[in-house]
Amino acid sequence: MRLAANLSLMFTEVPLLERFMAAKKAGFKTVEIQFPYVESIDDLVKAKTQAGVDVCLINVPAGDLMEGGEGLACVPGKEAEFETAIKQCYQYAKALDAKLVNVLPGRCMDKSKQSDYLKTLNLNLKKAASAFSKHNILVTFEAVNTKDMPGFLVHSSEQMHDIMTELDHPNLKMQFDIYHIQIMEGHVDKTIKKYGDLIGHIQFADTPDRGEPLSGNLNFHDIFEDIRYSHYHGYVSAEYKPTTKTEDTLQWMQQFDLKFLDVPAKLK
Repeated sequence: MRLAANLSLMFTEVPLLERFMAAKKAGFKTVEIQFPYVESIDDLVKAKTQAGVDVCLINVPAGDLMEGGEGLACVPGKEAEFETAIKQCYQYAKALDAKLVNVLPGRCMDKSKQSDYLKTLNLNLKKAASAFSKHNILVTFEAVNTKDMPGFLVHSSEQMHDIMTELDHPNLKMQFDIYHIQIMEGHVDKTIKKYGDLIGHIQFADTPDRGEPLSGNLNFHDIFEDIRYSHYHGYVSAEYKPTTKTEDTLQWMQQFDLKFLDVPAKLK
């Protein structure tokens, strides 16, 4: 396993292209980006190469989701747009040598239409999983809490499990966001143990405000131990909103035993 930093939420004191180097100087060897599409592929590859870091994951474009809309992946009638999003994501993932891509299911604000939206999501997830399997890129999909994103279609680990069971695709796994799951369900320790072998990627932030570990009420000593001894063997990514300058929120990297995440005991 390896520790990663999310460049969309962390190191925002500098422009995105400068965050690769900022993460490297802070001790991270791997980064992820939610939506890298605001920058050109060439500029991103140059920034990654100069910093000497790996990119583990990017999101598939999600349309208007981040602006309050329904998004793409679950919305009937937007199948063609989702196919275009897959193609764009592949170009970036290939250039950045990303090992995973994540699909954000999207919103359904009309409960009477949820079954249609779920059907569309399942078809699109299967399409994405099949398309990326040809290139040895794993597809994950994510449950998001409905407090931060009202109407989000997939908002629990059980829903993700049900979708995976129905699709039964070898190139599809859960993206397990500790912050979102804790808000919706609590007891993330039990869920990590339960679904470890079905998880393709883990992200973390403290609750209730999505800050860094030690800023809220989660016991990250136990959480990291649960990850360490679970059946999960992928990346573990810090995806939090720093409560102050990012470099000043990294005490947790030294306070916890993270050697199993390829983190040296004492960072230089």
